[in-house]
Amino acid sequence: MKTSKVVLYDEPSVPEIDLGGASEFIKSVFGVQVEERGPILPMCGGDAAHRIAASRIRELGSPFQRHEPSREEVELERRCIAGTAGAQNITYYDGFELQGALGMAVPEEELAQDVFHVIFTDKLTCTYDFTDRRYHGRALIGSNPSIISTTGIIEAPAKPREYYLELMTSSRMGVNVDALKEKFRGTFLEYHDPRLGTIVQGYILQAVFYYETQEAFCDRPDCRLYNAHWQKDLIRSQLEVGRLCERHRGVLEGLQ
Repeated sequence: MKTSKVVLYDEPSVPEIDLGGASEFIKSVFGVQVEERGPILPMCGGDAAHRIAASRIRELGSPFQRHEPSREEVELERRCIAGTAGAQNITYYDGFELQGALGMAVPEEELAQDVFHVIFTDKLTCTYDFTDRRYHGRALIGSNPSIISTTGIIEAPAKPREYYLELMTSSRMGVNVDALKEKFRGTFLEYHDPRLGTIVQGYILQAVFYYETQEAFCDRPDCRLYNAHWQKDLIRSQLEVGRLCERHRGVLEGLQ
């Protein structure tokens, strides 16, 4: 394989990523050197807050248009970089714009040496779909560097249909949403879910395979490269099955 080393950038707000476990997983699967680094935000330079704020999505129903972020948006991103932002509502970021903003911190000489960089973030990355003309949350933005969004893992694949039906009923009748989540507990991932560490490893597989083969995902739901649109399919492919399909096991052998 062309990858000479994999570099992982931590996201300290999500300790369930388990960077050490992810490193051992990469070594065992691909047999390459792995380096663990701290969060990428503090490495992004003086205008990072402005670049990241500029990647925020203004209109979910329109393709991304470059814009000048507000002073408040830049200040919030500055606090995120400093680690003082605290809890906040979910903000949507154009995945490719954010990839460009964060990628400024990746040493160019390492990219030239085929060092593969994986950035973990709690920001929700999205891409615009021209088919239905709206943005969709994504867990993975491929290429080098790749971005794995832990918020995307939780928010992008849909929860069970029954959950949404009961949620609509609950909102009209004033039923406790926490009780509803408890009813469906285990059928979808939640924030700080202990299963995230294993799920993340599957997305690392997808990122490396895409970088090596330029083939996006797998159409078999029993493969860890499957692009799950439902939480139940994500849990099945990554946890219940937890392996590559026969074809991609062959591809992996060719890479090693």
